[in-house]
Amino acid sequence: MEDDLASEDDTLLISEKEFHDAARRNDTARMAELIKRGVDIKAKNNIERSALHWAAGAGHEQAVRLLLEHDASVNDEDNFGMNALLLSAWFGHLRILQILVNAGAKIHCVNKNGRNLLHCAAQRGHLKVIEFILEDLEDVRLDKKDKMNRTAFHLAAENGQLGVVEFLLGSGCTRNIRDKDENTALHLAAKNGHAGVLQKLIEIGMDLDEKNAEGLTALHLAAEGGHQECVKLLLESGCDVNVQTQKKMTCLHYAALNGYEDMTRILIDAGIQRDAQNYQNASAMHIAVLQNHLAVVKLLIDAECDLDIPDNRQQSPLHIAAEYGRQDIAEMILIAGVNLKLTDKQGKTSLDIAARGNHINLADMIIKADRFYKWEKDNLNSDSDSWVTKHLTFKQDHRLETQHIRSVLWRLATKYLKPSEWKKLAHFWKFTDAHIRAIEHQWAGTKSYREHGHRMLLIWLHGVIMAGENPIKGLYEGLVGIGRRDLAESIRKQANADSTSPRKCTAM
Repeated sequence: MEDDLASEDDTLLISEKEFHDAARRNDTARMAELIKRGVDIKAKNNIERSALHWAAGAGHEQAVRLLLEHDASVNDEDNFGMNALLLSAWFGHLRILQILVNAGAKIHCVNKNGRNLLHCAAQRGHLKVIEFILEDLEDVRLDKKDKMNRTAFHLAAENGQLGVVEFLLGSGCTRNIRDKDENTALHLAAKNGHAGVLQKLIEIGMDLDEKNAEGLTALHLAAEGGHQECVKLLLESGCDVNVQTQKKMTCLHYAALNGYEDMTRILIDAGIQRDAQNYQNASAMHIAVLQNHLAVVKLLIDAECDLDIPDNRQQSPLHIAAEYGRQDIAEMILIAGVNLKLTDKQGKTSLDIAARGNHINLADMIIKADRFYKWEKDNLNSDSDSWVTKHLTFKQDHRLETQHIRSVLWRLATKYLKPSEWKKLAHFWKFTDAHIRAIEHQWAGTKSYREHGHRMLLIWLHGVIMAGENPIKGLYEGLVGIGRRDLAESIRKQANADSTSPRKCTAM
């Protein structure tokens, strides 16, 4: 019989590979036939598994008995330190485990992670196997630790095995043992979102605010993992919602980091401090803006968080939005109202940062907002429920009703205004030097002034429309103000001649 290697990646001969496959499917007839032909029943594959490993792991009693009758090595380990006995516990095959024990398998074996029979069965939730191990095997320690210092109780909690947790508690296991990361079973249940187990651990009185090595409580871990039911359970049970980790992270920071909208709402409703700052002085708002989580930003704004808090770079949330060009978030922040004069460690405002990053639309939005705030301040008697407030936006205007005036402004900027005249108009309309610098920062070739002028005119138009004023009248007055009466008259005539113009310059 030809018997080469089964494959380049395997250490088994063809006959040995066939023997392993037969053991895996409980084909004892084929196994017996191969044994007669002299196959090596102890042969191992490239991860050191023998036929007995496969038969035990699959729960095949006939195949296991056949192998044991032919002196298979019962305690041989694979590359993970798993022998046939540990595999039977891992997969919950009680009858196989009993057969192997009776065949002389070592009951105090552990795998490469230091996990014994009880660990394996507990992790996988095999209650009948656990009962046998604790009741029928001698000297099995209930609180034996693996290499991570985790007991069977830890592993059952971590993997949501409620029946095992209850059985181990009833058997008298120690509840508050910590693993190498200082996690209790409560931490592990919360981290992995096992609400049923968590409820049980709360009922037996485990410390809800106990911290692990990184200063995280069960609430932090549940929030970080997005496990809402666990978060609600812990909050209803009276845990501290405002507790901070070693890095001064609150649960709200974690919700913002991961974009958990519902979690953010739950924590806000529970009274969490909305403006708490972490070790980098970042609030949840800073983090939500950085991660571009729009829905969380909106929730935090609606909860009236402080939008002017500086982080360790002295950046406000708007600085971050400007740096990364996040227009939607920037508009939400601008509409909510912020201090646009705040500077970072380099002395840069959010407008400076937007301009430097070539985020042109965002820079224009900030200028629009700055001018709008000033107009609003000068018109304090304006109704807060007015059309302006309800329809406030700082984004580019693409509305049909402003199409005509926008085309007028485009022609004015690109065909008629001289290189320096857009700045004169800007000064006439009280654009600040900072506004003009930000617009000028854009490079659009040797005739950049055309694009600069067009941007300035659109920003000005936004303010005029928000104020409910006549744009043609304002444009006429501006052009006259900089000594371009010729252009002013031309535009007035065009506007009055155009029957589709929304506002004729009848006042002139």
